[in-house]
Amino acid sequence: MPTSEPAPVAELPVAESVPVVYSSRRFEASQWTWFLAWVGVTAVAAYLKPDHAGHGTHQQLGLPPCPSVIIFGRPCPACGLTTSWTSTVHGDLPGAFDAHPLGTALYLLFTASAFIAAYGAIRHIRYSTETVWFNRAAIVVGIIFFGYGAYRFWSTPPGYRTTYESAWSRAAGTAGNNSSHVPVGSADGK
Repeated sequence: MPTSEPAPVAELPVAESVPVVYSSRRFEASQWTWFLAWVGVTAVAAYLKPDHAGHGTHQQLGLPPCPSVIIFGRPCPACGLTTSWTSTVHGDLPGAFDAHPLGTALYLLFTASAFIAAYGAIRHIRYSTETVWFNRAAIVVGIIFFGYGAYRFWSTPPGYRTTYESAWSRAAGTAGNNSSHVPVGSADGK
């Protein structure tokens, strides 16, 4: 008695680039949300004044200093990004680079993605991020960002804390890990 095997099914190739598909209202809303997030971040950056220490600009919004700076006296991978983005928006590219060398590039990526999202929402197009290409690019950006952050954490010399951050550190009982490099009564107002 002959047995019949099912015929093999041919697999269709998966696109390796970012595909464009017609959008639904849900995706249009998410694209507008991404664009409006960029508008909000840019407006806040325009409002803030870059901190002269190269980090800590976010404290103007009432946020506390970075826990990494308080506990270890060293920057986390994101330390200086708010200052860098604020400097970029204010047109001070050397100051932005000094605050965080990756900050301007990340802000420009955010800007480009926001305008692409808005264009897609206007044209009823969805740009998919669910692709091999996008995932690989995100992994590379993440490796560069966290690799640089680890390098900066271990290579930062003593004196990274501002006077205000040193006060937080003393209150937390970790003041011996680093000293302040910003004089008391400096422009940071602390």
